[in-house]
Amino acid sequence: MKRAITLKSPKTTSSKRVDPDNPPWSEEMLGQPVLKRGRGPQRAPTKVLTAIRLDADIIAFFRARGPGYQTRINEVLRKSVEKDLTTGSRRTPKRAA
Repeated sequence: MKRAITLKSPKTTSSKRVDPDNPPWSEEMLGQPVLKRGRGPQRAPTKVLTAIRLDADIIAFFRARGPGYQTRINEVLRKSVEKDLTTGSRRTPKRAA
């Protein structure tokens, strides 16, 4: 991390004068550096980070409609799950031999 250079006397020119009521800042005046990176943890995580492989044309379809394509994919999947739950269809997955 690059530190700010402090306690450097300001350059004086003929039009600018040093103000004795406004001295250069010191490390004590600045205090400890505060670093913030990212949003931080969610209070109540509602989503799970996962990797999923989708066909390129499916991703292109959702991305072509602008930002928020992951949310739209999630909504389509949710509707499919709700439809399956309301119709009561219980399909058993085929097992690989």
